[in-house]
Amino acid sequence: MRKKKGGHEEHEEHVNHERWLVSYADMLTLLFVLFVVLFSMSSVDQKKFAQLAAGLSQGFGASSVAMTGNVSNLEGTVQNTSIVPIDPGVNPGDGSSGTDDMTKEQKAAVARALLAADRRQASANAKAATKEAQNLKEIERKIADALDRAKLLNQVKFTINERGLVVTVVTNEVVFAGNRADLRPGGTKILDAIAPTLANLPNSIEVDGNTNQLPATTTFYPSGWELSAARASTTVRYLIGHGLPKDRMSAVGFSDTKPLIDPKDPRAVTMNRRVDVVVLTMLSAEQAALLPAAAGDDAKLHTGLTTKQAAAAAKAAAGTAESTTESTTTPHA
Repeated sequence: MRKKKGGHEEHEEHVNHERWLVSYADMLTLLFVLFVVLFSMSSVDQKKFAQLAAGLSQGFGASSVAMTGNVSNLEGTVQNTSIVPIDPGVNPGDGSSGTDDMTKEQKAAVARALLAADRRQASANAKAATKEAQNLKEIERKIADALDRAKLLNQVKFTINERGLVVTVVTNEVVFAGNRADLRPGGTKILDAIAPTLANLPNSIEVDGNTNQLPATTTFYPSGWELSAARASTTVRYLIGHGLPKDRMSAVGFSDTKPLIDPKDPRAVTMNRRVDVVVLTMLSAEQAALLPAAAGDDAKLHTGLTTKQAAAAAKAAAGTAESTTESTTTPHA
């Protein structure tokens, strides 16, 4: 129908009943894009996957240096390494799968990879322990040089264990009087000699107080615990006063619980009554556990060698080895 308004004809507005096709087409386009993306994510480039598998095989199956320092070829090289499939539907943290669904060859491949990784880690730990043992031995020589100049080298013993370098000062009326925790002149001379070397180290220093196993009662302290702790604290306080930073120091009292030698030994009365100044290692626990083996004979209680004495001993050992080699290679008539 037409209506007249103001002298003009006005037509009815034409209604478009096909506008829904535009929204429908947009929805189909978006769905198409979604499925294309999903398909591209699910597709695997076999060539790149093979390169990745080869790289992982070389990393896990390559030759590694064992603790002895020899190079050994491990099983599980690229040629015979199996690719272990991973089930994406299994939660890796629930322990429900593991290697239960693997074939014998796949389990062997996993075992070889783990063995190679363990050997590499063991080799790295052994190298770190060997280097640390050499560093601690060098510190020992510097302390021995200072003690030798003060003519006090025979008053101190050394040990390298899993904690680090242990400098053992046998008290025996030299450092502390009986049942007392006051430093004697002999003790201050020893600490004066070793303090400069300790102050230049980045390591933390622990001082351990120890008493012997005699059943005698203490006069000025309730028990050996308080006496040993007081002696350790006195030593720490003296070292701090002579250049060592207090944030690297600690004092521990062990009473008679950590004897240096068997209490039945006649020397135990004097040897177990001591103060240990420990240069703590900065290695991890796994690496530090290898320090005694890396130190060899230095893991036993011993008198320190000065730098000069150590050089002479090394030269003599080299000469002995050379003469032995010559005697075994020289032909006999």
